[in-house]
Order: sequence, then structure tokens, then C-alpha cells
Amino acid sequence: MNRKLLRPTLSEVKEKMAKEAASKKKVPPPYETYAENYYYLKQMNKKTPMAIVLIDGEVVQGYIEWYDRYCIKLNREDAPNLLIFKNNIKYLYKLNDKKKEASAQETRKK
Repeated sequence: MNRKLLRPTLSEVKEKMAKEAASKKKVPPPYETYAENYYYLKQMNKKTPMAIVLIDGEVVQGYIEWYDRYCIKLNREDAPNLLIFKNNIKYLYKLNDKKKEASAQETRKK
């Protein structure tokens, strides 16, 4: 009896390797994570007092009434409400957090 050894051809091996390489490619992360939306909604629902620092250094305080893709409406107690474009915002923070941080620093000094 003549037995013949069956081997895959080189082209079959290359095809199999190409398919495996294509399936192992990393998928890029999503463009939109919705973390910003979640943060704004959380602050809006709680009416958290916020401080917004603008690019020029000015600080405005109030709570976020609504937002969209390009701007935030800041509702203020003793001043007119503001519509602030997001590209003019340097950063923002909760006013309660700054008070806690300042009191913690005073405690450390003592």
C-alpha cells in the first residue's frame, strides 16, 4: 500500500493566517463615551452649585439648568442667567468640593 501524506498547500496556510490576523485586530474605542452627559445630568438633577472658570480667568457661579453639544446654561441667584459656550470653559468644579478642600487644608495646618 502506498500511503500519501496529506499536507496543506502554502496558499491554504497563508489564507488561514490572514483570516486569523484580520480577526485579531483591535477595535478602536468608541468616539463618544457619554461620560460628559452623565456628569451634566447628575449635576442638573441635584442642582449642585457649580463654579465655572472661563479661559480668561473669570469665575462664574450657579447651577446648570440645561446643556447641549456646544453650550451650558448657568442659572444664577442674584445675577442674570448665562449661556456659556463650552469652548470658552477652562474647567468647572462643584462649589461644595472646594469648601471641603479648604476646610481640610485648615485642619492640616493646625
